[in-house]
Amino acid sequence: MISINSLTVAFGGSTLLDNISLHISENDKIGLVGKNGAGKSTLMKLICGLQSPTKGFIDKPTGLRIGYLPQIMEHHRGRTVLEETMTAFDRIKAVKDEIDSINSELAERDDYESKSYMDLIARLNDLNDVLSIAESEPADVMAQKTLFGLGFKDEDLSRKTETFSQGWNMRIELAKVLLSEPDILLLDEPTNHLDIESIEWLEDYLKGHRGALMLVSHDRKFLDNVTKRTVEIMLGHVHDYKVPYSKYVELRKERLSQQQAAYENQQRMIEKTEDFINRFRYKPTKSNQVQSRIKQLEKLERVEIDETDNVTLTVKFPKAPRAGDVVFKGNDLTVGYPGKVVFSSADIEVKRGEKVALIGRNGEGKTTLMRVVTGELAPIEGEARLGYNVMLGYYAQNQEDILDKSLTVWETLDNIAVGEVRTKLRDILAQFLFRGEDIDKKVSVLSGGERARLAMAKLMLQPYNLLALDEPTNHMDIKSKEILKKALKAYDGTLIVVSHDRDFLDGLVDKMYEFRDGKVKEHIGSIGDFLEKRKIESLQELERRFGKKEGENPVQPAKEQAKQSFEQKKSESKELRRIRHRIEFLEGEIGKLEDKMKAIEKVLSNPSAGDDILELTREYLELKRELDSKTAEWEMLMEKSES
Repeated sequence: MISINSLTVAFGGSTLLDNISLHISENDKIGLVGKNGAGKSTLMKLICGLQSPTKGFIDKPTGLRIGYLPQIMEHHRGRTVLEETMTAFDRIKAVKDEIDSINSELAERDDYESKSYMDLIARLNDLNDVLSIAESEPADVMAQKTLFGLGFKDEDLSRKTETFSQGWNMRIELAKVLLSEPDILLLDEPTNHLDIESIEWLEDYLKGHRGALMLVSHDRKFLDNVTKRTVEIMLGHVHDYKVPYSKYVELRKERLSQQQAAYENQQRMIEKTEDFINRFRYKPTKSNQVQSRIKQLEKLERVEIDETDNVTLTVKFPKAPRAGDVVFKGNDLTVGYPGKVVFSSADIEVKRGEKVALIGRNGEGKTTLMRVVTGELAPIEGEARLGYNVMLGYYAQNQEDILDKSLTVWETLDNIAVGEVRTKLRDILAQFLFRGEDIDKKVSVLSGGERARLAMAKLMLQPYNLLALDEPTNHMDIKSKEILKKALKAYDGTLIVVSHDRDFLDGLVDKMYEFRDGKVKEHIGSIGDFLEKRKIESLQELERRFGKKEGENPVQPAKEQAKQSFEQKKSESKELRRIRHRIEFLEGEIGKLEDKMKAIEKVLSNPSAGDDILELTREYLELKRELDSKTAEWEMLMEKSES
């Protein structure tokens, strides 16, 4: 469908893409990966025709419809959300106009056997097929379903687009791109402004999309679930793997390992051959053998190792000073701004050593709570306080506004560093890939990813025991996110994190506070457990919103209704499996807690001189509290599974 041939893109003296070739077929689902600045967005612009290559060309079929969502876009004003989204169907009016025109022309012609007449008939059939598919459901219903899937509510649809943030306007543009049903979708980091539920909806939509897809995303799980092919851009070259992202990582490692082994074997052979030539070059009795070896080396096809970019972050947080048992506590919190309550009646408690995620749709209060935790915002009602000896390190989502653009990278840290850490500033900056001349760059010229790294580097300037991180991975490439996640798992302090990245949260947190419809609800368990439950609830909400009403004809044919019934039963069985898996997990955890408590009881019954009785007692009481909580959850789930 699309052929990229010997394409080169150069800026000034540097080459971004170097003589690359690639073919995209009509049903390909491609994940486009590579470090920030590797050329992913540039390649998409080239395919769209928004940028021209230095050399080479891109071959596209005539009439190919491309749906492109860039990272940065202009937003339209003056229409409501629904009105703006409905502009995606303008093409349907054009199709109807062309059908009318062809029908008028056919009515006046009588050259029924001519090629041009048959071509018109074929074109008419194609247009009717397009119209039939496009009008399989009323356009306003399709638009509403898409907007609801992307997180909008009923009351949002009549609001003007200019009353929404840039992130929400991006969702409107995404809805328009999806509803236009293009031949190929080019989506450049579509999940950056989406919450977890919207990402899951988009994931399901893209899996069912008829047509090609090229996707740039730093969400590993999203790539794995949506794409079947991975194209990596590294140091100007492309490497094409016909597998999803996780499998690509394995195959890439194997390929480089095999290359290295083959290279080393060949180098040993060359060394031995050259040694033979040098030893016997001037011995007449060996002249034939020497000449043979020389010719052998000349004809030898040398093994080359693909050039790789192995520069990565090396994050290790300072050891956390000890804090009190409760790090943050909010009682009966009502929080908001003048004239607007964001959430109310919330009880939130974060204990020492916990790693907690704040999740939910955008605008529901996650960042607002972060401002309460940091002391920037006082609650309207209720009490919020940090615990004893809590030292808070805060990473804000809006680094664009917080970092001083007039400072250099070096000055940003140097201006706030005190004491011994000042001697380690270069090492800290190097950990976050600021080396050599990079440290003299002004903040104003840094990319989003570089600003995120610089803000994270600031957290290394003193040992905090509570890290509050608001969307820390938004501009990080996949490898950087994995390194940050590993560092946070090893961090011995307390973590509160806002993130919509499921892969980042998976295995990092085991407690969540969900912000939804003005309320805050605690969830114990993994992010996978939460998402499974939420998906079932959202499916039921969608059925209630668009389902059959009493006295109406069915909106969908019987076959589709049967499919929905099957899907509902399947969801119910998934919920039962999830409950059983959770019960098994809890039983294992309860057993471990009981074993730990027995071990402490044994020590307390016969303590030695070196045993800290107070510390052991405190640990025992914490284990007891955790045991009671897990036992209560186990009993509740057992009742559910038996009902």
